[in-house]
Amino acid sequence: MTTVGDEMHALVERLYPLCRSITGDGVRRTLEIVGETIPLQVHEVPTGTEVLDWTVPKEWNIRDAYVKDPSGAKVIDFAESNLHVVGYSVPVSATMSLDELRGHLHTLPAQPDLVPYRTSYYRETWGFCLRENTLAALPGGQYEVLIDSTLADGHLTYGEHVVEGEVADEVLISCHVCHPSLANDNLAGIAVATRLAARLAENRPHFTYRFLFMPGTIGAITWLALNRHRVDRVRAGLVLACAGDSGALTYKRSRRGDAEIDRAVEQVLRTSGREHTVIDFSPYGYDERQFCSPGFNLGVGSLTRTPYAGYPEYHTSGDNPDFVSPEAMTDTLETCWEVLRVLEANRRYTNLSPYGEPQLGRRGLYGSLGGRSDTQQAQMAMLWVLNLSDGDHDLLDVAERSGLPFPLVAEAAAALHDAGLLKE
Repeated sequence: MTTVGDEMHALVERLYPLCRSITGDGVRRTLEIVGETIPLQVHEVPTGTEVLDWTVPKEWNIRDAYVKDPSGAKVIDFAESNLHVVGYSVPVSATMSLDELRGHLHTLPAQPDLVPYRTSYYRETWGFCLRENTLAALPGGQYEVLIDSTLADGHLTYGEHVVEGEVADEVLISCHVCHPSLANDNLAGIAVATRLAARLAENRPHFTYRFLFMPGTIGAITWLALNRHRVDRVRAGLVLACAGDSGALTYKRSRRGDAEIDRAVEQVLRTSGREHTVIDFSPYGYDERQFCSPGFNLGVGSLTRTPYAGYPEYHTSGDNPDFVSPEAMTDTLETCWEVLRVLEANRRYTNLSPYGEPQLGRRGLYGSLGGRSDTQQAQMAMLWVLNLSDGDHDLLDVAERSGLPFPLVAEAAAALHDAGLLKE
């Protein structure tokens, strides 16, 4: 039977051949394919638009590129892999010596069988990426060089999917769509976000969820510039990347360090038994650094498996569909789902019978626990919720201080609320 993990992996494989960059038709086609699963509102922001301290750049598209050796054989071919061309390379049609060409060639001497990923977004130049072993075997002579690309006024493209909730407070889920053929650092995050959005839409959530599919850095800056009027609605957020490798989960805290999303993710990771690492915020990484810039300071963290630059295949041709697995993406998806369930259930209550411990037995609250394997824990959860429901503590505070699983605490709070002992 096809599993959710298999479906996510199939999406990665389908998106993998597309040549994406921070602008261009590769991004549009990627959003079209995502839009077959979840409806997307696609935004086109014109070149030259001022966005915070940045300007939307020219749009880049590429049709073909190659290098032919003196015998006429293609030794570098864009059709074989879009990683072979430096992103945003300007058009080139020339014949030159190998010595002249070398200044435009990029390899990984320490990984001679892999093609690196390189870009030059904001400096007009051109280049090719290839295996070190290929470069070492190139003969002297004249080489034919072609890059059939355009760099002209156009648009920056990004997509939004909104799952309407009962309240206007929003949770952001963001992933980047600007990398070419890189399965983990790009596509696995897209696949997980798409499936998470589809699952959320099956039941109306309490919060409104906004999924952002954007080019890295400039996309987040553009969204923030165009949505400054709504950022005060953002209650929490997660940036997803590197979501499909075999490494343990890594959570990077928001700039605040103790935001609700930080506490929710850490609660889930701590009680799930999953191997994981939690690291403090730093202003380098993915788009959490834009959402957490001091002027916005949103409660947005980043969830990955192995962090960026933490695995040898990072930003190389080794980051292919075989590098990511349905099982790892499923684990990332389920972790995200558990985090959202915590956010959905987290409330702040006031105890309506705060003078002494209220009698739970006559309200049927103790009796309702009979036969449960966790009866003692459930009773303790009720006592902890009652004691900390002073208007200053939320249910995450209760779970953290008591050491009890959050779902048990939330269940206890719901029972106490229904019995008239708590007010939200």
